[in-house]
Amino acid sequence: MRQVKNLFVLCFFLCTAATAWATIFGNVRGVVHDAQHLPMRGASVTLKAQDSDWMQMQESKDDGAFEFTAVPVGNYTVTVALKGFQGAEQQVVVQSDTSPVLHFQLAIAGLNETAVVVGGEAVVASTDSVTPTTLVSREDVQNTPGADRTDSMAIITDNVPGAYMVHDMLHIRGGHQFTWMIDGVPVPNTNIASNVGPQVDPKDLDYIEVQRGSYDADYGDRTYGVFNAVPRTGFERNSECELVLSYGEYNQTNDQINCGGHSKRFAYYGSLNGNRTDLGLETPVAQVIHDAGNGFGGFESLIFNKDPKDQFRLVGSLRQDYFQMPIDPTNVANGVIQVDGQHENDGYLNFSWVRTLTHDGLLTVSPFYHFNSSNYDSASFDFPNAVTDHRSSTYVGGQATVGATIARNTLRAGFYGFWQHDDQLFGVLFNDGSNSPISDREPANGNLEAFWLEDKFAVTPWLTLSGGVRQTHFESPTITEDPTNPRTGVAVRIPHLNWVFRGFYGEFYQAPPLVTVSGPLLSIVNTPGSSLNPQEFIPLRGERDTEFQYGVTVPYKGWVVDIDNFRTRSFNFLDHGNVNYEYLGNVVTTNIFLPLTTQDALIRGWELTLHSPRLWHRGQVHLAYSNQIAEFAGAITGGLTNFVFQDGYAPLDHDQRNTLNIGFDTALPWRTSFAGNIYYGSGFTNGDAPPPYLPAHTTVDLSVTKAFAERFTASINALNVFNSHLLIDNSFTFGGVHFNDPREIYGEIRYHFHY
Repeated sequence: MRQVKNLFVLCFFLCTAATAWATIFGNVRGVVHDAQHLPMRGASVTLKAQDSDWMQMQESKDDGAFEFTAVPVGNYTVTVALKGFQGAEQQVVVQSDTSPVLHFQLAIAGLNETAVVVGGEAVVASTDSVTPTTLVSREDVQNTPGADRTDSMAIITDNVPGAYMVHDMLHIRGGHQFTWMIDGVPVPNTNIASNVGPQVDPKDLDYIEVQRGSYDADYGDRTYGVFNAVPRTGFERNSECELVLSYGEYNQTNDQINCGGHSKRFAYYGSLNGNRTDLGLETPVAQVIHDAGNGFGGFESLIFNKDPKDQFRLVGSLRQDYFQMPIDPTNVANGVIQVDGQHENDGYLNFSWVRTLTHDGLLTVSPFYHFNSSNYDSASFDFPNAVTDHRSSTYVGGQATVGATIARNTLRAGFYGFWQHDDQLFGVLFNDGSNSPISDREPANGNLEAFWLEDKFAVTPWLTLSGGVRQTHFESPTITEDPTNPRTGVAVRIPHLNWVFRGFYGEFYQAPPLVTVSGPLLSIVNTPGSSLNPQEFIPLRGERDTEFQYGVTVPYKGWVVDIDNFRTRSFNFLDHGNVNYEYLGNVVTTNIFLPLTTQDALIRGWELTLHSPRLWHRGQVHLAYSNQIAEFAGAITGGLTNFVFQDGYAPLDHDQRNTLNIGFDTALPWRTSFAGNIYYGSGFTNGDAPPPYLPAHTTVDLSVTKAFAERFTASINALNVFNSHLLIDNSFTFGGVHFNDPREIYGEIRYHFHY
């Protein structure tokens, strides 16, 4: 722990002499000049969020320059005004750790002329970053059918290429290891395949920024995706509440009340939510049997501006969920009884101190706490076995980032670390008489510390080189690892066209779960000499990944097309498997899941996204497409090995070659809107091949919303309109194999009121 303390001291020392960035912030820079390109001093520059009352103002300096720091992720409008000149306005999209640059040319105003000249397309392509990013707003959540349900991932799967739900878990880019960041602070979680409940209610989001690979050194190491959730703050409210009520098929309801408001120095937002349904998890057959789910929770966000230099931010959440495990009636007919359920709890608290050091400097320090648990329980009369699998994880840690801009170099350094305590209880009643009952408690402690350095060098205004390194130290009861991960990138903007080409090479480390097996359970799972079910538990090691990626962003008259190609090579690829045992010449499967690592995995593909501007002032369309191959080779290197060596690459159980989403929303007369999403999946790999892949599947989601007066809206949502209901996955998790969800129709009302 002395090493940890030394790193904290070093970070604090650096913070006193340099600028820093928080991961939900960017900067907006620019220059104001006249028709002869002479700088204009004293112009009033206003930066305002498009979706709230958040606003900053300043005047241009002697050289015509202006810079806004600590700008949260989102969509903004910049307005410039100067007496005697026509005003000017431009749109800008701010992503985390970027600094888009705007140019304003002011024309002399004619007599009594007060018009504001609106610039062209929003600035969205920048050489500051080589990371392919999808930015989704609160408005997008409300317009996407089904996306605002508490346990829905539609806001991600409908907008992000290569993202889909399979065996009740979100996968992105061929993996299920990703990072949730809330208000720019990572929510630590080293577990895999244990929770199926939501991390955040989509109704509490202002924006969500999804990054897919090519991460800067200051981002974490769960390689396949980073979900940077920017919560609602209250700046979009003025002492106002919103009540959301819904009801529909399968007795589903997703309800929430949220309130918020702000003054010049203080903003607050809070919500309470509850949900239930008779269609919780993906079912093993077409019928929906024993599949109820419910949950409730609360969320809060507080922002206090002590003075112009100091801001304090506090974000917290608590929620509880319950899921029944769906039943296959064929198993019941064959004497298998499984009346199982899982209780989940999750809570986090993040505090951030944000201090402006100079005109363009920022310091952030963010301690955090996270608790997560999942308790799987069988009925005592289950046959052939009744399982207890309880796990709880507690994380306490902090994050700090520092940096400095020296000439054309943007230097950054930072620290992230946490202490972790896990407590896992395994229990099995062997109601088939194969063994005596077992109960095994496995407490474990671990810790992770990471320190990183990075430099972005602006060779010219159209060429940026980046390079960094991340050093991680991880300890668990069984291993200690100290990976060093270099990362480098280049971004080139083509003048006049404003196309941005990018390339990246990087290495990543993903810490393993704190899972150990000993005691009576070890005698069940360690059967290396069995001819029918040979297996043995091997301590888990961290996943090591190497990524190559290149792409291009093409803006044109408000349209934005992004194309990228990636190749990720993984060693000790983190996955999951079931605990099995042998009885009377048969292999019996339990619902105890243990993580495992595969020797080698190769995931490669290309992705395409397209976003339109507002067409005819009515609507917009978006498209997300992925063509990818996710394969594995070699032996199991951690967890329960079956001693099988895969010679040559074979598809992973969640491999789907083609995934396409096309979405739209449009405003209609009479304050009505219409939105939809079309999803196509070419089919997941078939473990019982032939054929090698399960059938392709297409679903259509639609919604119609009507506003009544100023305070009341109502909508009808229809998911999987044509009821394309079929087996999409035959991996055995959470109740068996998996059908996609059948058609669901529900209504929702929203009521706004002041207090």
